[in-house]
Amino acid sequence: MGAPPAADAQAKVQQHPAVPEPMDADRIAVDRFGNDAPWYRDRIAFFESSDALLDDVYYYRWKIVRAHQRDLGKIGYITTEFANDVSWQREPYASLNDATGFHLDELRWMRDRRFADDYINYMYEDGGNDRHFTDYLADSVWHRYLVDGDTQPALRHLSAMRRLYDAWYDHYDWSKNLYWIEPLLDATEYTIASIDASGGKDGFWGGDVFRPSINSYMYGNARAISQLAALAGDKAASADFAARAADIKQRVEQALWNPELDHFTDRYKVDNQYVHYWDRIRGRELVGYVPWAFDLPDDSARYASAWRHILSPDQLAGPAGLRTVEPSYPHYMQQYRYEGTHPECQWNGPVWPFQTTQVLEGMINLLDHYHQQIVTRSDFLRLMRQYAQLHYNDGKLDLEEDYDPATGKPIVGLARSHHYFHSGYIDLIMRGIVGIQPRADDMLEINPLLPANGLSWFRAERIPYHGHLVSVTYDAHGDHFGQGPGLRVSVDGHQIASRPGLARITVPLARLPNTPIARPIDQAVQLAPNNGPKLSASSNDDQTALHEAVDGRVWFFPELVNGWTPTGTASQQWFEIDLGQAKTLSHAELAFFADGKRFAAPAAYHLERWDGSQWQTLTAQADPVLPNGITHVRWSPVALTRMRLVMARAGQGNIRLVEIKLF
Repeated sequence: MGAPPAADAQAKVQQHPAVPEPMDADRIAVDRFGNDAPWYRDRIAFFESSDALLDDVYYYRWKIVRAHQRDLGKIGYITTEFANDVSWQREPYASLNDATGFHLDELRWMRDRRFADDYINYMYEDGGNDRHFTDYLADSVWHRYLVDGDTQPALRHLSAMRRLYDAWYDHYDWSKNLYWIEPLLDATEYTIASIDASGGKDGFWGGDVFRPSINSYMYGNARAISQLAALAGDKAASADFAARAADIKQRVEQALWNPELDHFTDRYKVDNQYVHYWDRIRGRELVGYVPWAFDLPDDSARYASAWRHILSPDQLAGPAGLRTVEPSYPHYMQQYRYEGTHPECQWNGPVWPFQTTQVLEGMINLLDHYHQQIVTRSDFLRLMRQYAQLHYNDGKLDLEEDYDPATGKPIVGLARSHHYFHSGYIDLIMRGIVGIQPRADDMLEINPLLPANGLSWFRAERIPYHGHLVSVTYDAHGDHFGQGPGLRVSVDGHQIASRPGLARITVPLARLPNTPIARPIDQAVQLAPNNGPKLSASSNDDQTALHEAVDGRVWFFPELVNGWTPTGTASQQWFEIDLGQAKTLSHAELAFFADGKRFAAPAAYHLERWDGSQWQTLTAQADPVLPNGITHVRWSPVALTRMRLVMARAGQGNIRLVEIKLF
């Protein structure tokens, strides 16, 4: 579906001389990321607006992206869901496939394409997608292609996509032509279905149902495989998967639309004393909006009527966020499960950033290319601001798993979920606020989904798109940027189109080759304690503690401990890496944490190499210590087997070595 052609009629397509970018990206990077600014400066798109809340959360979400990049050495980078390890992750990688779709939708807006590329390779080549949970990985690969326009990586795993898609037929009911899932394996335990299937006694396990979610995911995957197969010139496969997608769409609309509730709802696969096969669940859930996140429903008033429930305070619109279940459900917000004294994750009412993201993605599609009169751009901006507010915890940015819809207070707590990454935000800003609507053809389409009085101004720069860098500027009155009122679009530093107000701009844009991906391999990484190089230290030589300095994770959040810390009071400490065999190395990256209280960066440091009989100082170009950032050390290439980092404490502050990498 697309916008009416008349929407673009007044856009001025023109080529202007290059103009300086009005945003000072270097200053913004330092202001937002401190000493870690170099990591972000050449990787992210920059965004500022008249709404400080949206801006603050935008840059915080890039910190989340950074913190959840785990370097697995020769395997490359993956993105984690939990910063801390959890018992149900895939070992020893710390990955979970349920959050991959959110991760890739955020990563596709990075100029450094390695992180998405490595991650996709891992999910298809290294068994990362173990089907532990439902997912829409193929759809995410297609989404990435819509932004970077790079055909070869998009098609690299087409055969694996088809095999993985077919594997899900073990969750397909051929009599109903629909997919089913246990809610827990849909990453949504304690739903109406699972609670009611237990007679209201539990709901963590069980409750197999035909859900809008898994069927929308498989629809998205089938459609993506069809489009990718067409890109590869395989007409038969393209037609095959297009037909599969069409069948799912038809069955979801026919069977999962609940006319009594005007909503897409689950139907039971399970049949027991409490619930019966093919019966509908007895209430509305937020999952009923997932089909719109994949453009599944027809553009009709019948289906659009479901969006009334998202706006009703008595239904799914909680005071502080979107409820996962309506309060009329008898087990609404009933807490069944605890981890010690802490409430556990449940989907019977709490606000989940996970599903809030899906609703907002669906709303972007609804506003961009559906014809309906229920949801407005003002609704979208209001819900975006409400969602952004949830990222604050006692005045500090720290996103958690779920929240009380009445108060906005976290439910699960911070035992494991500081800076939790099972949701999206950057993609919502890019598509909803900035208005980039990614396309497969050689066109650039901009349609900010803002009301006329929503934001006074915004500016987004250095947005990667089809091999170019795009900038979008909106200035309602023309006085903020001094270029006059309206919407302006620039590509590679040249303005190419403008409009007097907030309206769609669509202009031709021939794609260019992307910058080749550089893949330096960290030789020091350990996937798990004792799985990789041997480690030792002057103190605190517990292997688990040592492992944290070479586990491929880097962040500088003070509330989230990560790294090796020496014990004792000795003024000099060392950390040794034994690679087991000689490797030619020439570069080290060191990350130290400092908080001005307990921890301080070393007053001095140097690297030493073992020559077979004694330690010798390595002659190197060593940068000054950069606390809460990356300190680089470079030397002429030399074969090394054992190396150690020697550090001198600064005053009373202890050292925390967040990470050491060797290249």
